Amino acid sequence: MDRQLPVGERATLLARRRRSAIMTSLVWCASAVCLLPLVLITAHLLIGGARVLGPRFFTALPAPPGVAGGGVANGIAGTLLLLVIAAAIGLPIGLGAGLYLAERTRTRLAEAVRFLADVLSGLPSIVIGIFVWELIVRPSGQFSALAGGVALGVLMIPLITRATEAMVQLVPNALREAALALGYSRARTSLTIVLRTALPGIVTASLLAIARVAGETAPLLFTAFGTPYWSLRLDAPVAALPLQIFNYATSPYDDWRAQAWGGALVLIVLVFALSWLARRVTDRRRERLSSVVAGGAGE
Repeated sequence: MDRQLPVGERATLLARRRRSAIMTSLVWCASAVCLLPLVLITAHLLIGGARVLGPRFFTALPAPPGVAGGGVANGIAGTLLLLVIAAAIGLPIGLGAGLYLAERTRTRLAEAVRFLADVLSGLPSIVIGIFVWELIVRPSGQFSALAGGVALGVLMIPLITRATEAMVQLVPNALREAALALGYSRARTSLTIVLRTALPGIVTASLLAIARVAGETAPLLFTAFGTPYWSLRLDAPVAALPLQIFNYATSPYDDWRAQAWGGALVLIVLVFALSWLARRVTDRRRERLSSVVAGGAGE
């Protein structure tokens, strides 16, 4: 069919196809380069950490220095405790701030909160750790799980705030207008209509924020501090998987360094699981919207 075209148009078409093939190849190469570090890191963790994984690794306490064996059970439990505290602090504040920014976009307070959220999201995590140390650890005179959870919660706030604002702004104004026309107050409309419509996207952003802070080590050095024993008290030091990985990786013992590879593998699996769960929530939201659109078109 191309032979039926004039010579000039045929040459133009061939040039476009050539450029398209070149750009497609460049995109594939760029994608491969982006995926290469992740593949190499995952493969390295599997090679270094899979050999120490076993039932005892997940159920035992850390072994004394120089003693083979042991596990990271207290680190896993402490990490989950810190994430629960962080979510209890970061989610309500981030959701409220993001909803306010989306509903009161042009007010001076909204502009100030948006600017502070952007600044806070760019701060190094170790600065947050020093701030919480000055705020909680120093007055109380001891490291604690509460201080570690507060530090991680502060790191979550700007992430959830900006994500909530973006998700709420995607809600059509027709829903707000319909609710207000039915006699709903603006506050009730925001909480029961707008927030509920944007909930799947907010859940996705919250899971990604939890995955983001799950691997933080620097703020926990100044707050939770870590312990080789079982401790789930809020007013006492608590073990955390990132802290154990840091301590084991910098130790002179071969067995501890092997434990560090295993802990890093468990941590990255946790991050992958949270990211996969967030992706599943997003996919379900898209499927639900597609079914609603298809049903409306069929009617």
